[in-house]
Amino acid sequence: MLNLNKLFQMQRDLDQTIEEKNNLLTDDLFERKVFAFIVEMAELANETRCFKFWSQKGPSEKQVLLEEYVDGVHFLLSIGIEKNFDSIEIDWEKVKKGTSSLTTHFLKINEDVLQYRSAPTIETYSQLCYSYFELAHLLNFTLQEVEQAYLKKNEINYQRQESGY
Repeated sequence: MLNLNKLFQMQRDLDQTIEEKNNLLTDDLFERKVFAFIVEMAELANETRCFKFWSQKGPSEKQVLLEEYVDGVHFLLSIGIEKNFDSIEIDWEKVKKGTSSLTTHFLKINEDVLQYRSAPTIETYSQLCYSYFELAHLLNFTLQEVEQAYLKKNEINYQRQESGY
């Protein structure tokens, strides 16, 4: 079981820090956070190079891919928090291992996030989460790697806030 309670709490705290520091507490940030998730996912896709059929160059190193992946996890959690869906649990064993290509799966996640944006329900959010965590399987990330990378990036994000990033 992927214990998202801890990660949701960490993300909620980080979001609050960022929003207080930038006077955004009264702003509706859902649209911007959804778009940020899409951009982070595109950055990950770029590092996988899965769509670059014209290039012979391979993907970035696993650590680079993992860092980009957890950037997406930050916004995935944040857009759930925005709609009070922060009690969702993900059964890591039920996350499909994935048989689609990376390109096809990135398109599926895009469809899921746009569906969630249009109809922000617990069902559409759950589908998005499962799709995004399926991507971790496709990229050969373990649950432990994802959690550890999230914790590390969360710390970096706080440092960035302190340094005026």
